[in-house]
Amino acid sequence: MITRNLLFLFAALFCFIACSEANTSDRMQLTGSDALAQEEDTVGLPSAVFAGGCFWCTEAYFERLKGVKAVISGYSGGKEKKPTYRQVSSGLSDHAEAVQVYYNPSQITYQELLEVFFATHDPTTLNRQGPDVGKQYRSIVFYKTPEEKKQAEAYIKQLEEAGTYKNKIVTHVQPLDKFWIAEEYHQDYYRRNPQDPYVVSVARPKVRKFEDNYRSKLKREYIE
Repeated sequence: MITRNLLFLFAALFCFIACSEANTSDRMQLTGSDALAQEEDTVGLPSAVFAGGCFWCTEAYFERLKGVKAVISGYSGGKEKKPTYRQVSSGLSDHAEAVQVYYNPSQITYQELLEVFFATHDPTTLNRQGPDVGKQYRSIVFYKTPEEKKQAEAYIKQLEEAGTYKNKIVTHVQPLDKFWIAEEYHQDYYRRNPQDPYVVSVARPKVRKFEDNYRSKLKREYIE
């Protein structure tokens, strides 16, 4: 009787753990970036979504800025639900690699985020950023409000009138439909994978140049 009761107890415990893990997975799938944002204590903060090439680089830029609480890598711009990196990176979906930036507006403004976004990638190349080629690397400002749309379009016009770029800006300004969080191993990829060949040869030179150019806007821990 004791042995049977112990077996029953172990079986019940196993089911409880399995169900808990399944429920956690379901919550992450359903709530996506919002679930991760809550873990990062960003509840109540506004967020901005941008696509500007490989999200490993884009994430590294924004997370260094004072006033930015969290940056989450993911996918947006397509119709496919729950896209995977394999689908997006191979061009089998209409999504672009994107980042969701949670920020404190009393420390950094949406306009400043726009300025950093356009300064850290080439908005004149269609479906390409450096060695990364494909529609998944297209340049997009995803807006949530009419005011964000107005600001993005006004800034693009300002850049074009100033002749900032030799070629025409091809950045899309489109409403945010859904932001899908990327797989866990993509989060904070630059910091966690310093020896990755792409990080060493492509991302690191860009990030270091960014740190030199935006030193006054960097968080203390990123100032050498």
